[in-house]
Amino acid sequence: MWKIFGGKSKEQPPTTQEAIQKLRSTEEMLTKKSEFLEKKIDGEVQTARKFASKNKRAALMALKRKKRLEKQLQQIDGTLSTIEFQREALENANTNTEVLKNMSYAAKALKSAHQQLDVEDVHEMMDDIQEQTELADEISRAISEPAGFGMEVDEDELLNELEELEQEGLDEQLLEVGGTSSLPAVPETEPPAAPARAKTKAAAEEDDLRDLEAWAS
Repeated sequence: MWKIFGGKSKEQPPTTQEAIQKLRSTEEMLTKKSEFLEKKIDGEVQTARKFASKNKRAALMALKRKKRLEKQLQQIDGTLSTIEFQREALENANTNTEVLKNMSYAAKALKSAHQQLDVEDVHEMMDDIQEQTELADEISRAISEPAGFGMEVDEDELLNELEELEQEGLDEQLLEVGGTSSLPAVPETEPPAAPARAKTKAAAEEDDLRDLEAWAS
């Protein structure tokens, strides 16, 4: 009938903080009662000792009361242990709830951040960074290399040229050491003309033939 006509709504369950606070209050109350029982037990022990030799009946009654108090104290200790266990479970549950809440909040923030990023764009950006890095390295290498104006030098050719220069130096030294006389100086004036050479044999015979013709005529 209550369901048909609406009835009373179910009570909202308490929060973990409220439950923890109530359990702590109960623990404090039971702790105080435990301390009170311990004092009463000590008093009954003192009474039993006082009447142990004088009034055995009073001493026995004190010991009976002590037993009942000890039983109550034992029950309270058990209840405190149960409450402490429950409170710790609630505290752990509360901690887990807060942790999960914060993790859920962080997950939403991470999802929102990733919505603004595209995996392909990230890959393209990384490729661009790699390309620019390689270009920068190539430029650095080009700048650091000595300027040769594009001319390659053959080291073997240079070595051969160096050997030739060394040989020329040795030859000059040998000439300086081996030369004992100096060459005559070249005269500045022209030498006198050489005397006419004797006529050749053919020219002489030709002259004799002309003389003979002249004598015969």
